[in-house]
Amino acid sequence: MTSRAATPPHVLIIVQNLPVPLDRRVWLECQALVARGYSVSVICPKGPGDPAHQLLDGVSIHKYAPAPEAKGLLGFVWEFAYSWVRTAWLSLKVRRMQRFDVIQACNPPDTYWLLALLWRPFGVDFVFDHHDLNPELFVSRFGEPRGGLKALEHRGLLWLERRTFRAAQHVISTNESYKAVAIRRGGRMPSKVTVVRSGPDTRQMRPIHPDHPRPAGEINLVYLGIMGPQDGVDQVLLVVDELVHRRGRSTVTATLLGFGDCLEELKAQSTALGLDDHVSFTGRVDRAEIAEHLSRADIGLCPDLKTPLNELSTMNKTMEYMAYGLPAVSFDLTETRVSGGDTLLYVPSGDVAAFADAVEALIDDPSLRARLGRAARARVSTLLDWRPQATAYVSVFDRLTGFAPLEVTPVTEADDASDTDPQGRRYVDLDDETGFERYLVERGADAERGAR
Repeated sequence: MTSRAATPPHVLIIVQNLPVPLDRRVWLECQALVARGYSVSVICPKGPGDPAHQLLDGVSIHKYAPAPEAKGLLGFVWEFAYSWVRTAWLSLKVRRMQRFDVIQACNPPDTYWLLALLWRPFGVDFVFDHHDLNPELFVSRFGEPRGGLKALEHRGLLWLERRTFRAAQHVISTNESYKAVAIRRGGRMPSKVTVVRSGPDTRQMRPIHPDHPRPAGEINLVYLGIMGPQDGVDQVLLVVDELVHRRGRSTVTATLLGFGDCLEELKAQSTALGLDDHVSFTGRVDRAEIAEHLSRADIGLCPDLKTPLNELSTMNKTMEYMAYGLPAVSFDLTETRVSGGDTLLYVPSGDVAAFADAVEALIDDPSLRARLGRAARARVSTLLDWRPQATAYVSVFDRLTGFAPLEVTPVTEADDASDTDPQGRRYVDLDDETGFERYLVERGADAERGAR
């Protein structure tokens, strides 16, 4: 631990699976550190149209062109090696610009422990921000390894995970289930593991009156998130098919926000099911688009099936639906219940008919939608908000570096005093019980225009 220095410590954050600030958890972490007084740099892959370097809200972001989409073992090995080398090179560039004191690596993959060890002789500490259980992700995508190459790959992932845990001076876990893994599989002392949940900053994530109200009488379902093999987004299409083609719910539409390995397959599945008039895919979306869609939708969908990974993972989409007062239906998962409590409707994993039943119950009962939406907003803003998580997060770096700024500033930059968001859209007044109730029932339908 170092003592308080004349200049604030510099934290270098490494991310491989998403660009920043698109990775919302990492961006909130960056802003928490900046507000505390730290200097922050990020190394991550480029998104479409991203520059190689940008200074955004006090964060210096260095980006490299991502590797081609990986296919098969050799493809993943190439992706990991390519990204590691590009990241290592950029870490040298960052070092030439400003000495850094701490590296924070966010998985997947579990490969940056080696880079952290290479920097350790230069006085650089290592914090592991544990986003995914890679061995469980492997099993969820490819099934139980029962010998041969798959078993070898699985053992390799467990080895990389152990190396990452043991190289870190401190581990940040996204929930108590992940903390248990760090203690059990990683051999870490509980005092060296801090839980920092991925809660939304509810001062920023709150309902707006959308610019583009949906047609009155339409029921809009929404999915927000990555579209990979483990995310169960195909279940959304099966549910919509059940509602539209078997139950005659012709006014039901679904908007799928996000991207991933399965996006093109999902589009083809939608066409094959005859759902192109009912399902739309937005691709990559920013915070403004998320606010628009989640504020005008009626029901959020959490289609993640019960797998070794999903059972123990915190789903950001769940809490983001809650932040917008959006009632949701989910397959029954342990950590989703921790997040949602009794504000969601839960059905057995993989039971498409039960999922459709729950959606229909919400369609037919506007008062139930409003009650769950109000309870969800209250729960996420009081129990799951990012601000107390940000305090826990920056305390890890304060302890490692001995940093104690003379002036303590808020750990988030948002200000909930404004009546409008940065795009000029009017926030829903959450303190106006009558207006909030009306919004929760109408959810940005054309009928709302008369109330604006």
